[in-house]
Amino acid sequence: MKLQKNIKAVIVNGDESGFVAECMEIPVVTQGQTLDEVTKNLKEAVELFLDGEDPKEFGLDEKPNLIVTFELEPEYA
Repeated sequence: MKLQKNIKAVIVNGDESGFVAECMEIPVVTQGQTLDEVTKNLKEAVELFLDGEDPKEFGLDEKPNLIVTFELEPEYA
């Protein structure tokens, strides 16, 4: 089995305010009031999830990269 070198995550606007981030390969979801906060929280959540685990159990390379996509809604006048 070929191991994935990347963990993909999507950041979207939250229902009320702020942003929500969710990983596609592992069950990690987090939030933050700003893009800086949500990306910091996402990195920390992924590190905590994989801490003490063998990434290969999740089909991941030993040190996977975190690829983030932002979904931003334009504001119209």
